[in-house]
Amino acid sequence: MALTPPARLSLPLPGFENIKRGWNSSYETVAARLLPGEYFVTLHDEAVYTTLGSCISACIRDRVSGIGGMNHFMLPISSNTDSSWKAADNSASTRYGNFAMEHLINDILKNGGKRQNLEAKIFGGGRIIANMTDVGLRNIAFARDYLQTEGLKVTSEDVGDTFPRMVVYFPATGKVRVKRLRSLHANTIVEMETRYLSTIEQKPVSGDIELF
Repeated sequence: MALTPPARLSLPLPGFENIKRGWNSSYETVAARLLPGEYFVTLHDEAVYTTLGSCISACIRDRVSGIGGMNHFMLPISSNTDSSWKAADNSASTRYGNFAMEHLINDILKNGGKRQNLEAKIFGGGRIIANMTDVGLRNIAFARDYLQTEGLKVTSEDVGDTFPRMVVYFPATGKVRVKRLRSLHANTIVEMETRYLSTIEQKPVSGDIELF
């Protein structure tokens, strides 16, 4: 039986009023759409979704209360010739990665989540930008290392390879739906991520998986 959209959307948590939300008939729930550089935390039974190329999304929730959310980030390209993904503490890449992860975790905890109950899933990091083949791998390495350092268990992931992805996360249950996108969508995603990289280089930064 199909669900009917609510007459009025529940209010988002303070600070997330700018995130686009609405009824999504495909998921039969309210869904929040993330763009690069955004994150979203919810107390409600709703979805969060985004499209990823070489960017990464971490989906984190309190598995007891269901409070959780998603981020969408890409580390800026470093001019450093060092092949290691690790950057100096004052580098743009470290600052941005930390910003995306720390704010997501802190907002979950601030709204009632317990650190000991947190679980994480990571997605993205595809090699879709031809002249920047290591960006996705660096993003994957950063996300894994950060979560391990924070003591958060990664319960599942779908990362790497050469295709973009659409990721739909349901924090209340922990379920994730991942759609691997065909090349038809790749050029649009490459253009979006390339513009995003240019922007953040110029401006300093203040359950189960179902494939379908």
